[in-house]
Amino acid sequence: MHLAYPAVLAVLLFCVGLYGVLARRNAILVLMSVELMLNAVNLNLVAFDVWLRDTLRAGQSFTLFIIAVAAAEIGIGLAIVLMVYRNRGTSAVDRLRDLADTDAGGTGAGGTGDGAEDPAQGAEAGIAAPGATAGGESGTASKKAEATA
Repeated sequence: MHLAYPAVLAVLLFCVGLYGVLARRNAILVLMSVELMLNAVNLNLVAFDVWLRDTLRAGQSFTLFIIAVAAAEIGIGLAIVLMVYRNRGTSAVDRLRDLADTDAGGTGAGGTGDGAEDPAQGAEAGIAAPGATAGGESGTASKKAEATA
């Protein structure tokens, strides 16, 4: 068997996977396209391993390693996609690019979540801003309130 046949098939698989990564909006289809690209690499590794008649079978060993990494990538990737879908209601990649739009994690747009912007928010989380009391008001405001009372 010629080396050209599996190499051309691998190039076609890789190009289809690359098109899927670049053109698709659904995150699950992007993950499937990445899998196609990894399988194209696996096909090349095995084909060149057979063609070179490697006694150590390095191409097949690398292929098994890539299969294990791909399985872990799919498991973690699907878990992330499911959590994003539950929180956002969509798995469209173009809508997920700006993750700082929502206030789901207690941090506002560009916020750090340490309570520095909003002392009340920090007091809810158990973190007080510099110069703030446990009630969420700043030290100078509480001194003014005590002075007028």
